[in-house]
Formats: sequence, C-alpha cells, structure tokens
Amino acid sequence: MGVIETYRLRLRRKRYIARAIRKRRELRNVVNRTKDVKKGNILAFSTQRNEKVRLPYFLEYYRDMGVDHFFIVDNDSDDGSVPYLAAQPDVSLWHTKASYKGSRFGVDWLNYLQWKYAHGHWTLVVDPDEFLVYPFCDTRPLPALTDWLDASEIKSFGAMLLDMYPKGRIDAQPYKEGMNPVEIASWFDAGNYTITPNHTYSNLWIQGGPRARKFFPEEPNRAPALNKTPLIKWDRSYVYVSSTHTVLPRGLNKVFDDNGGEKASGVLLHTKFIDTFGLKAKEELERGEHYAGSVEYKAYASGLVEDPDLWCKWSEKYINWRQLEILGLMSKGNWA
Repeated sequence: MGVIETYRLRLRRKRYIARAIRKRRELRNVVNRTKDVKKGNILAFSTQRNEKVRLPYFLEYYRDMGVDHFFIVDNDSDDGSVPYLAAQPDVSLWHTKASYKGSRFGVDWLNYLQWKYAHGHWTLVVDPDEFLVYPFCDTRPLPALTDWLDASEIKSFGAMLLDMYPKGRIDAQPYKEGMNPVEIASWFDAGNYTITPNHTYSNLWIQGGPRARKFFPEEPNRAPALNKTPLIKWDRSYVYVSSTHTVLPRGLNKVFDDNGGEKASGVLLHTKFIDTFGLKAKEELERGEHYAGSVEYKAYASGLVEDPDLWCKWSEKYINWRQLEILGLMSKGNWA
C-alpha cells in the first residue's frame, strides 16, 4: 500500500473517532459502574434491543469465560431489558432512542465507549446471540488466552462467525430464558465458504454458510460477512469501521498468517436462528434500521415463509472446539 492510501486510512480513522465522540450525545447513562473496573480487567461491549430472553445466558457465559465488566448500549427496548441489565452488578448501561442505522449500526456508540473506558484493556465486542469459542476454551479461561496473546505481542484475535441452526423448523422448539441456545441450534455448515482478500484493510472477507445457500443462492456475494476481529487489546487510537469485521489501524485485521502458516483463531457461535427469530426479523424489517435497506432481513422474511428450515444433508452437529479445528474453521496456531 502506498503512502497516499496509508495517509487516507489514517484520516479515516481520525474521522471515525471524532464521529464517535460526537455521537456520545445520543447516549443516556442508566447506571455507571465503571469505577469498579480495575487494571487488567477484560471488558465486553455490546448493543442490544429487546433481547431480554437471551441476556441471562449471555452474561453467564461470558462471566464464566472471564469477562469482568459489561458495557451495554440499549437501543430503546420495551421488553424489560433495561431494568434487568441495570440490576446486574457488573454491567454499566446506556440507553438511546437514536437511530441504529444513524450510528453506523451501533458502531459509533461502542467506539465512543471503548475510546473512553477501554484504553489498555482487552476488549470483547459481541452481540447477545454470539458466543466465542477458542482453542482450549474448555480448560483455559479467557485471561489465559489474553495472557498468551500479550506474551506473544499479539494485539488482536480473529474469529469466524459460524451460523448455528436446529435440525428441522427453527420455530419448532421454544427457547426459554437461561437456556444455552446451542442446545437448540446445534448444527452448522462445515463447508460452503468463500474467502476473498481485502487488500485495503488487510483482512479476509469470508462469506457462505446457511445464510448464503438459503437466502442468497443466486447472489452469494450479497450474503453477510462472517469474518470478525472481536477481541482486541484496545487503544484509544483504534476504531471499528464496519461492525467487528474491520478495524483501524489495518494491522489489527491481520489475524491470519500470509506466509502459509496458521495463526491462532476462534469461532463465534451465532445463535440467531431459534424460535425467537421470526418475531425479531419482522420487527427489524418494519424498523428498517439495518444495512443496505435491511436487504438481509427482507431475504430472511421471504425465505423463512417458504421453508423455515436451514438443515441439509451436509450439516454437522456441533461437539466442541476440537471438531471446529479439525474442520479448519479455527486454529490453535502455535498456542500449545
């Protein structure tokens, strides 16, 4: 990359940081427990709207993994999420009625909170339906991973988004508060993925899986991106550009080895497709607050009316992280 393009990316990063700081005016603090955050704590950041049924397991999962404090932006929920989150002793909560689309789909809000509170901390940015799995996660908590990354002088950790789904209709089994959603959505596509280098940002653009084959069979290049960099040793000069798909400085996106080897990486188990999805998709389609005129949710609505079943004869049932490594969906790299 030339000097001019490098300069442009630096300016873009500064503009996004300035934009995030301006967007702080859209956030109203509900409860601020940030004084409890200590040096070395691992912090999680998330936006949510009407996810009350998912929140108990989401918080439990990441607490058990080693997250010390949660920073959550609520986008005008009316399902009891706000009082529930406000009562959690390790949650700092902000509320906004502002446009999700107008905040670049929540990225501006979280960029601001990370700029203000996350400097020097390992930060994990995930949605309430995303569950990080990484090498040895069954025996090594998240601080073991971040300690190894620190010792290896690695500042970012990549994870592929893996869409999970049930066998049969996605609305067949009701999800109840506190349940592990992977108990219902326990299947995934083992293959069917395309990888394209993005030379501007030095990352790999991954697409495919059940959403590509089910909702975008004629235009797979319009399917959602599956590459993410959710775990970063944050610095206030960093900024997410597009969800957690892309971050600046662009060196943080190099979570793969371009010399033919493998870097350690994880998987985000994406449990969107359970019985709550139909109502959620209808709500989001009516709001029109998602990317590209909510084209993704329009495809969902059309596809699920015809056949609310993502399972196929090539589907694999999830067992553990070792299975995902064998399938080449994640790697332990040189972390032994």
